[in-house]
Amino acid sequence: MCIRDRDNGSSHTSKATRAWLAAHPRFHVHHTPVHSSWLNMIEIWFSILTSKVLRQGEFTSRQHLAQAITDFVADYNTTAKPFRWTYDARPLQAA
Repeated sequence: MCIRDRDNGSSHTSKATRAWLAAHPRFHVHHTPVHSSWLNMIEIWFSILTSKVLRQGEFTSRQHLAQAITDFVADYNTTAKPFRWTYDARPLQAA
């Protein structure tokens, strides 16, 4: 199983994390390029799912949760438009 390190940060450098990964050789960390804008787009979609479904609902079972997600996806797809990525590769400046 692969674990993707989204931000290439230091989240996988602690002794505890390295020990856990060593004890679980099935898992491998793969660093993704900083310019992987598709990751940002899927994070936006999951944020929408979280705010509109997961935080709003009370689910009585795993099946109920799965059905709520399936219903949301079906409804979302009827009006979905592509996310527009506007970053132009200029370094960000502090405000």
